[in-house]
Amino acid sequence: QVQLVESGGDLVQPGESLRLSCTVYPFTVDYNIGWFRRAPGTPREREAEGVACITRSGANRFYADFAKERFIISRDKQKNTVYLQMNDLRHNDTGIYYCARTSHSLSSPFRVGWFEQWGQGTQVVVSS
Repeated sequence: QVQLVESGGDLVQPGESLRLSCTVYPFTVDYNIGWFRRAPGTPREREAEGVACITRSGANRFYADFAKERFIISRDKQKNTVYLQMNDLRHNDTGIYYCARTSHSLSSPFRVGWFEQWGQGTQVVVSS
């Protein structure tokens, strides 16, 4: 059974950095992976906000406009892990960050509906 496990969320101050990890189990499977987030108080019926996604090979990466200058998505195929490096964090980056997998080909803008399975999320709080 495929599982996606996020980690790395924390409480940080504005301007600081965090690196989130998304490990896919078992290691024998490989997918396109996306990072999404949901801000506090977001209605459940509203879709999570796309942050970035990366192809299986790691050759192609796509970012939401707000993430292009501050966030970097990457992957370590040996560890079957996708990372989201977040720099210069701001209060409105606060939320639960989820990774998700898809077999759909990726392009920009990428859509929540393409992603078939989600992790449980990791919480990021940016507060002074």
